[in-house]
Amino acid sequence: MALPIVGSIAPAFTLPDQDGKEHSLTDAKGKYALVYFYPKDDTPGCTKEACSLGEYMPDFSKSNAVIYGISPDTVASHKKFAEKFGLPFTLLADPERNAISAYDVWGKKKFMGREYDGVFRTSFLIAPDGTIAKVYEGVKPEVHAQEVLADLAALNA
Repeated sequence: MALPIVGSIAPAFTLPDQDGKEHSLTDAKGKYALVYFYPKDDTPGCTKEACSLGEYMPDFSKSNAVIYGISPDTVASHKKFAEKFGLPFTLLADPERNAISAYDVWGKKKFMGREYDGVFRTSFLIAPDGTIAKVYEGVKPEVHAQEVLADLAALNA
């Protein structure tokens, strides 16, 4: 498989959020959706990224955008993570890796000389018509929110 490309229809998904409520990508139709994939709740990089996105949530809302964070963690794990950091957006649980596979963000990773399978920190900006407007690979957690907001500003200009 290969990452979905800009201009293609974004792969559909329906997954439970941190409260167990089902969400589908089609729920965001008519808005931009940042679908960001991250490895694990409550780890340093993932926490930085989530908190940064949360901090800029008012700007995302002004840009007519919603945020979906997806990881292989459980609903219970997401609930704890969202509550601990007051995250104001939707976290989706994908323990079966259905969306993770559809977006091709699972594979071999290396950390401190150890090789393992995991989620690549990758995001997709989905346009209001359901097509992929931008793909972000190798996301830097500290600056990702500002990067996406700059792209939204350009797209909305």
